[in-house]
Amino acid sequence: MLGAASVTLRFAARNRTAMLLPLLGVTSLLVAMATAVPAQEKRVHRHGDLSDHVHDDTQGFQYDHEAFLGKEEAKTFDQLTPEESKERLGKIVDRIDTDADGYVSHAELHHWIKHRQRRYIEENVNKHWKEYDLNKDDMVAWEEYKNTTYGYYLDEEFDDVDDKASYKAMLTRDERRFKAADGNGDGKATKEEFTAFLHPEEFDHMKNVVVAETVEDIDKNGDGLINLDEYIGDMFSPEDGESEPEWVQTEKKHFSEFRDTNKDGFLDASEVSKWILPGEVDHADNEARHLIHETDTDKDDRITKQEVLANWNMFVGSQATNYGEDLTKRHDEL
Repeated sequence: MLGAASVTLRFAARNRTAMLLPLLGVTSLLVAMATAVPAQEKRVHRHGDLSDHVHDDTQGFQYDHEAFLGKEEAKTFDQLTPEESKERLGKIVDRIDTDADGYVSHAELHHWIKHRQRRYIEENVNKHWKEYDLNKDDMVAWEEYKNTTYGYYLDEEFDDVDDKASYKAMLTRDERRFKAADGNGDGKATKEEFTAFLHPEEFDHMKNVVVAETVEDIDKNGDGLINLDEYIGDMFSPEDGESEPEWVQTEKKHFSEFRDTNKDGFLDASEVSKWILPGEVDHADNEARHLIHETDTDKDDRITKQEVLANWNMFVGSQATNYGEDLTKRHDEL
């Protein structure tokens, strides 16, 4: 996770908390999330599986439902009749088929599944969009974001902030991140670009920014590298008389044996990237391939709406297939 300076603002007098919290969805929100994972994992950006269910079609299609719809939407479909589920699924297929050629390709299905899994991020962006799009042009300019987030403190040159240097550094970091997300360099962010700004770990072209910010957070002596003491200090700072946990020794070994690949005693940007952005299985890609393989009856590596609807209960649930169990089938068997 990305770190943030520990600062205290005198927000109460001017009620600026509401405005600064969205910014610190870039910073403090991530720090809060980091507390939910072990200290030694807080910097690592991992993409979870698409569902908590076991992916075993012989036991049911719960995994596929949650992968295809997202967890919350899958629950909604479980309350529908089979007819209602199939009707809604047909409309979804039309949305997935973005080029309207009558087929769902692997690329279109892959994009859809990734979109559903990123829905919580999009909801977060949508929640704050109107706060920043001040002139209602459906874009967020850097000046709009800066003024909305830092406006009062810019006028005062951050004099009303207990740690002025930290907030000036945050402004500089935000501007660098905004420019990286602003693909055409026009100083304005589309919703997709603004999503990349707020959630850079989700975008390949933002990975250098994620790495740079991580190095800056951990590198205390400003040499652009992370030494062992800085690496451990980011995870563990002992209180007086506190003994060192066993996992700290393990992390020291990880630093020397795995993280520091060139064995120079430091982590450079390349080594940090391999640590915090590990190459992982693309679960959305695998699921798209799986769904097409199982439903593509004519084996042309794409699926039609008819092929999807013929296998509708693999994609979505209903009252008849609630809890991943085909109750109508069980009734027939009985």
